Amino acid sequence: MTAPALSIIVVSYNTREMTLECLRSIHAETRADFELIVIDNASSDGSAEAIAAEFPDAVLMAETDNHGFARANNIAAKRARGEYVLLLNPDTLVLDAALDKLLAFARTHPQARIWGGRTLYGDRSLNPSSCWRRMSLWNIFCRTAGLTGVFPKSDLFNAEAYGGWDRSTERQVDIVVGCMFLMTRADWEVLDGFDPAFVMYGEEADLCLRAQEQLNAAPRVTPEATIVHYGGASEKVRADKMVRLMRAKTELVRRHIPAWQRPLALALFHGWPLSRSLAFALLNRLGLKKGTDSAATWREVWARRAEWKAGSAAHV
Repeated sequence: MTAPALSIIVVSYNTREMTLECLRSIHAETRADFELIVIDNASSDGSAEAIAAEFPDAVLMAETDNHGFARANNIAAKRARGEYVLLLNPDTLVLDAALDKLLAFARTHPQARIWGGRTLYGDRSLNPSSCWRRMSLWNIFCRTAGLTGVFPKSDLFNAEAYGGWDRSTERQVDIVVGCMFLMTRADWEVLDGFDPAFVMYGEEADLCLRAQEQLNAAPRVTPEATIVHYGGASEKVRADKMVRLMRAKTELVRRHIPAWQRPLALALFHGWPLSRSLAFALLNRLGLKKGTDSAATWREVWARRAEWKAGSAAHV
């Protein structure tokens, strides 16, 4: 059997209707030869049954355990036969042949070794979170000091988010986000996929940085490959989510910040929830942030710091 060009991996967890819409958009907008691998993380909403009924040709892995994002992708990737592995979130919609365009982009820029595109919110406004610059001592300081919030469009003070760049141009980036993440299957296997220490959040950042160190990768994104990614628009900031994020980012600092900078970087980063809770509390007191529960959320994240200060590896 001839191997397909693309192995598209979708990890599903209690997102039945969104997942079905995502899979429909893949079929409607993709002309390249592909195989579809869906791994369901023990959903309780009938996702696996609905996917099996509507997409009988998909490789469906209906798991009895929730493996998290990183492990689930690793498990699914072992079934992949394609030249390229494409990770796609279930809360996405493929627009205007985006996956075909991303594949063509990869073939014309093989030196990048990791490729991504542009994401939009459900209302088709720009969702800038499809790529990031690597964490550094400077951008950790800017985030903890609140400069990223005061100057969100500044590439100096919001460097990690490439502030001011509207994602309308092709560009080399440090990190391609896992909602639409393409690399060759050969490179995925060399790097052994995601590090399972990252259960949720941080896994693609770690993989991109390892690819740069070990394979001399230079990840690139193109605006030609555009999808809708609902997650950033629909998911509210909750303490549990932020605890998981803090845990993952702490692990990234421990692994990828130079050793001589690491103690100060960790101290600054660990102060971020406290500075955020104080800032939101002040805004609330001044009547400038009415109706928000952000201060309470960040206070809870700070109160739960024992859960995230050790990083991800300690929780595996």
